Amino acid sequence: MSSPSYHTNSLCKYLVILGAVAVSSIFVFFNQTYTISESFYGNIFTIKCQKRLLQPKETATNLSHLMYVTGDDDSLFFVDNLVDVLSKYDHTRQHYIGTNSETIKSNAYFGFNMGFGGAGYALSYALVEALVVKLDECVEKYHFIWAVDMIQSLCLADLGVDLTLEKGFHQMDLFGDISGLLSSHTTAPLLSLHHFATVSPLFPGMDRPGSVLHIMKAANVDQSRMLQQSICHVRASNWTFSVSWGYSVHIYEKIFPRSYLKLPIETFRPWYRGRPPVFMFNTRPVSRDPCEAPHWFFFDSIEKENDGVVTSYTRKFIRNMTSCSFSGNISADPIASIRVFSPKTPRQGRKVECCDVEYEGDVATMRLRDCRRDEIIA
Repeated sequence: MSSPSYHTNSLCKYLVILGAVAVSSIFVFFNQTYTISESFYGNIFTIKCQKRLLQPKETATNLSHLMYVTGDDDSLFFVDNLVDVLSKYDHTRQHYIGTNSETIKSNAYFGFNMGFGGAGYALSYALVEALVVKLDECVEKYHFIWAVDMIQSLCLADLGVDLTLEKGFHQMDLFGDISGLLSSHTTAPLLSLHHFATVSPLFPGMDRPGSVLHIMKAANVDQSRMLQQSICHVRASNWTFSVSWGYSVHIYEKIFPRSYLKLPIETFRPWYRGRPPVFMFNTRPVSRDPCEAPHWFFFDSIEKENDGVVTSYTRKFIRNMTSCSFSGNISADPIASIRVFSPKTPRQGRKVECCDVEYEGDVATMRLRDCRRDEIIA
C-alpha cells in the first residue's frame, strides 16, 4: 500500500489512497465537508470534484484492476479488507457495491437501494466509464435532490445498475454507545465505520480520536479478524465466552447458543425514534438479569508470537450484579483479564472460527481454531 497523498483544487480536497496488489487496486476518495450556505451548490461542487477524479487522465488507468471507493471525511476504512473483498468483483463489469443504513427510517427516506456515502461505496472501472459520460445530464435531471449519494444511486439505476450489498460497510446512523453492535458483528469482513461524532467513543475512558487509534492497533496486525465473533463454553462453570476480535470479550454466567449471541445488545439508539421495528436487523435488549447480562472486557493490547497473535482484554467496570443463580453456575467476577490466541494465518472469507477456553485465577485464555466438522456452537 502506498503512502496517502492529497489531490486538491479550488473546489475540493480529497485524501487519495492508492493500493496496488496482485489481485486488485482501489482508488479511495473522501468528500470534504463544505461551509457553503446552500447545500445544493455544495453538493454540485462535490459531484464535479468526483467527476474530475473519475476522468481517466486523473487516475492510474494503467493498473490492471481498478475500483473506486468514496466516503465522507469522517469515514474510517479498513483498506486491507477492502482490497480483499473488492478483488472478487470483475472490474470490467459494472458493479455498484455498498450498503444501506442500519435504520429503517433512513432507508425509507433515502432509498433501500442506495449505497450510503458515509459507509462508503465502490464503483467498478467499467461503471465509472459509463457514469462519467452521463453525469452532467443526470445531475441536471435530479437537481432538486440535495444528497450526493442519492443522486448517484439514481444515476446508476438509470444506467441499469443496482446496488450489491456488502455488510462490512457501516453507515452508523446511530446515537450513543455502539459497543453492543460492535460486539456482535456480522461474519462479513469489517470495511468501514462512520459518524464518530454522534456515537460515544469506541472504548470506555478514551476520547474519540484515541479510541480510533486504539482499535487500529489491532486492525494493523490482522484486519481479517476485526470484530469477528467466536463463541465457546466452559460447561463445568456454565459460562459462555464471546469474543469480538480486536474489540471486546463477553462472559455470560449461563450457556447460550450462537443463534442468540449473534444478535447485538441494543446499547445504541436510532437517529429517528418511532415504533419498532426501527433497525434493519434483530437485536436483544440490555438486561439487568445476571444470567443474561454479560461481564464486559475491552481490547487492551496486542502482540505477535511465533505461532500466532495474542490480544488482551481487560475489565473496565464492575458488573454490579449478583451471580446467576441458575443451577450449578459460578460467578465470573474474579476474572480480570482475558488473553485470546489467534492463528498467524488470516481468517478465510466469512468462515466462523470456534474456540476453546480455560482459566486459572483471575486470567482466562481463549484459543481460536477451525470449527470441527458438524460442530454445534451451543
